[in-house]
Amino acid sequence: MRLSVIGCGYLGAVHAAAMASIGHDVVGIDVDTDKVASLAAGRAPFYEPGLQPILEAGLESGRLSFSTDPAQVKGATVHFIGVGTPQRKDGHAADLTYVNAAVDALIPYLAPGDIVAGKSTVPVGTAADLAKRIAPTGATLVWNPEFLREGYAVKDTIEPDRIVIGIEAGSDGERAADLLREVYHTAVATDTPYIVTDLATAELVKVAANAFLATKISFINAMAEIAEVVGADVTDLADAIGHDERIGRKFLGAGVGFGGGCLPKDIRAFSARAEELGRGDSVAFLREVDAINLRRRDRVVDVLAEALGGAVYQKRIAVLGAAFKPLSDDIRDSPALDVAVRLHGFGARVRVTDPQAIDNARRAQPQLEYVADRADAIRDADAVVVVTEWDEYRREMTPAELAELTDGRIIIDGRNCLDAAAWRAAGWTYIGMGRP
Repeated sequence: MRLSVIGCGYLGAVHAAAMASIGHDVVGIDVDTDKVASLAAGRAPFYEPGLQPILEAGLESGRLSFSTDPAQVKGATVHFIGVGTPQRKDGHAADLTYVNAAVDALIPYLAPGDIVAGKSTVPVGTAADLAKRIAPTGATLVWNPEFLREGYAVKDTIEPDRIVIGIEAGSDGERAADLLREVYHTAVATDTPYIVTDLATAELVKVAANAFLATKISFINAMAEIAEVVGADVTDLADAIGHDERIGRKFLGAGVGFGGGCLPKDIRAFSARAEELGRGDSVAFLREVDAINLRRRDRVVDVLAEALGGAVYQKRIAVLGAAFKPLSDDIRDSPALDVAVRLHGFGARVRVTDPQAIDNARRAQPQLEYVADRADAIRDADAVVVVTEWDEYRREMTPAELAELTDGRIIIDGRNCLDAAAWRAAGWTYIGMGRP
């Protein structure tokens, strides 16, 4: 099948390359000439494991192409909208500028029978409005939210844990839903749950999922705050309650909190939309979820200052991690980078390292010192702070290695990802988050 993907950022580029890898002919459209040139040359513009090989294979096979010309979508049967919906600068609501621009660019080239499949995360009610704008072309709009995890996005696209298709009542939606079964033929063949629902529910599925995950993370971080007062161990607590199958252990990792381009802005936009609908009280708890999350960044700084005698001023601090999570170079709303910036603001001499995110971090926060080599970051440091749980830190880094680089014997485990007993046995002052 011939497909188009409007928007070739993180979501769109992965989706385009993944669809080509399962046999479709795909054209990706974006207004960013540098991004299109990079993708067309076979260079992924961001780090995502598994993307580079399928990008190169798609281009070599001729099944994948990229362009800045929206006219190239002509002849495609399904058009995916995968543009960003960032937080508005004047508030918490989602900025739909890019979604509206994508639809405006697409409309002149739509033909009767075409399917427009929205994948962007949008406020509930957006799809119904877009459907009205698209209807005169004879095309049908459906909403097909994405559930990608950065670091696993290629797998999550090709082998999703569920596929959700929102259709409009009384439209040609059922035919569209059947057609998308063919688009996702590899997943459908393995009995992946295929859920056909209405437009509003499909929009809510994405934001509700993110709200739940954010709430779960902030819950365990709230427990960490209690644990620190009473001397309990939040890691053991999470293990114990995680054995309850109604709760589960995933997303119960206490630490410096969540970040990235989805959870923070999505829960804020969800709250803003609920207020617009007159149901702000229904999701009022999300404001506290957000507040707990931001509070954890302050806590890392406070713990470090306490360990250093009350202040970080002029102390040499090695910050291990800049990306908001491992297997990514994404520094959007990154707790790791935020902690580094806060320490710098208090007068610490900060050195930041990260396996993938240094270039992005330097562009966003040029006032910090960045070093590519972990040893260079740690050398002669008064304290080490782990804020992104890369395997390079949690599995490969040893107390003995660090002892050869610095006389500082303080390590703050902002992700509770290190072996506390091993570090303490080696003579280090180990401090976790919510751990005695």
